[in-house]
Amino acid sequence: MTTDSPDATRKVAELMKGQKFGFLTTTMPDGRLTSRPMALQEVEFDGDLWFFAEHDAPWLAHITASPQVNVGVGSGGTWISLTGTARVVGDVAKKKELWNSGVEAWLPQGPEDPSVVLVKVDGDTAEYWDSPGNRLATALSFVKAKATGARPDTGEKDVVDLP
Repeated sequence: MTTDSPDATRKVAELMKGQKFGFLTTTMPDGRLTSRPMALQEVEFDGDLWFFAEHDAPWLAHITASPQVNVGVGSGGTWISLTGTARVVGDVAKKKELWNSGVEAWLPQGPEDPSVVLVKVDGDTAEYWDSPGNRLATALSFVKAKATGARPDTGEKDVVDLP
């Protein structure tokens, strides 16, 4: 069951805020999945994610052949799994808009260089898990559940259709 509402999308945006890295999973030509850590670009989350890459990165061919991807993001007690369709974007204006010192450290050639591209992930759905409190609170919830025989309070979980 999925939720399709502006409030649900706002909840995903709230959970995405402040996340710095995600694992971008693509499908290799032989059908196996492969993931790599990528820096999330700081933009207001509207269902899309942006990443910088080098034009000759071998995994970009995965996107061309099979654009369905997954991005896993998480820290502390918050975890998000976003599925969507990826594409390579060479728009210099968009690269300049998203450019920052962190990107420059990895890609010193600058946003105008054609060897620097963006990968845009148009999100389809996002599944999230948001545990109450911090790791200690989550651990205590498991201990309490074990002692009482009740289910642990693992927090909020939802699957959201993105706009």
